[in-house]
This record gives sequence, structure tokens and C-alpha cells, in this order.
Amino acid sequence: MRTFSRPAEPAAHPTAADYYAVNRGGGLFSEAISQRIGSRIAVLARRHGLSPTALTILNLGLGLLTAFVVIAAAGPVADERIPGTLIGLIALAGWQLAYALDCADGQLARGTGQSTAAGGRLDVLCDVAVQSALVAALSTTAKAQEPDTPAWLLSAFAATWMVNLVTSVMQQGTQASSMVTSRSPTVRAVKLIRDYGAVIALAGLLLVVAPQFAVWFVAVFTLVNGGFLAASIAFTGRSALRG
Repeated sequence: MRTFSRPAEPAAHPTAADYYAVNRGGGLFSEAISQRIGSRIAVLARRHGLSPTALTILNLGLGLLTAFVVIAAAGPVADERIPGTLIGLIALAGWQLAYALDCADGQLARGTGQSTAAGGRLDVLCDVAVQSALVAALSTTAKAQEPDTPAWLLSAFAATWMVNLVTSVMQQGTQASSMVTSRSPTVRAVKLIRDYGAVIALAGLLLVVAPQFAVWFVAVFTLVNGGFLAASIAFTGRSALRG
């Protein structure tokens, strides 16, 4: 996700390592996989004259297209008219590449001194659109596989999922803080459950091997994100009361 600050001295000809050096993390999986792929995309984009905004738009288009395919195929997959493995592979590859583009736009902007407030706002808006479509795709799959899935669960899933995006945006400000600051391997492994790259990889793999369990994915991440929201409110409230 692109930040609003401009790097002081961008490299004249940034390499993949240079772009990766200015990444904004995102968790163990995102740093190890998504950000590294993003740094190579940034190199290719620079070579072909693509702007950070162009990468943002590509992320938007690919993310929405992938979600549309999953939504359109949800019924046929549930009825076994379309192989679920094929749709799952499309989802896995499409969402991961879209997220790598999201990583790349920020790396390219920071690495070449092209960060702007407007570009940062566009990035956030596109993230909202892509993640809203992803939630719709997973909810549609869950409902198609389990017609008795309660509406309240799907609504709660959609509402709590946005916690991921809101807290990510909040971490960019000057008042950003974390409830758990340790970067030990154990803590970082536990935090994978809120690492966007890892979560969409899990969602894609689920659609590949067992789409019938999509409702359980929805239930688990409703609890995870709802619990994180409650903990964040308590943590922030305590800090505010301390002044």
C-alpha cells in the first residue's frame, strides 16, 4: 500500500533490492513473498515507463476480475458443473498477483520519488474496492456451497473484514502503534492470521481443494477480525485514558 511521504533521495536506477528495501511490510508472508514479487514488478514497470498509478489500476482491474470469476462460478462449482480446482487456481493466482501489484505501486512510488497524496488516496480506494469484491466472492461461494448459511454471518464477515484495511491505513500515520511490537519468529508466525498475503493465499487454496468449507473460512475470520477490533478498541481506549 502506497504511503503519502516522499523519499528523500531515491536511487537513480533502483534495483529489485532497492525497491524491496522501501517496502512497508505487511507480515511474515507478505514480506517473504508478496513484497519480493512486488519489487520485481516495480523493476519491470520502471523499465517500461509505467507509473505507480498504472500499477494501482492494474491491481484494481485484476482483483475485481478475479472476484467476478469466482462469483459467476460459485453456483456451477457447487453443482459440480465446473471443476472447483480450476476456479480455485484462478482465484489463488489472481488475488496473489493483484496484491503483488499493490505492493509494487508503493515500492515504485517511494523508490523513484513519485509518492503523492492523491496517489496514496487512490491506492486506499482501490484496496477498498478489491477487498470488497473479494469478500463478496467468498460470501457468494459460502452461500452457494451451504444454502442455509445465515445472512447475519455473511454480513458480520463483510463488516469485520474491513478492520484489516482500516487498521492498515491507520498504521501509516504519525500516531501509528501496535498492540504487540515483538518481531520474534513465534509472534510473527501467530500474526500470519492477519497477514493479508497469507489470508488470501489460504482463501485461494481453500477454493482449490475444498470450496465446501468456505462457510468455515467465513466464520473463523469473522471471529478473528471481530476479536481484533475489540482488542484494538480496548488497547487504544486504555492509551487514550492514560493521556
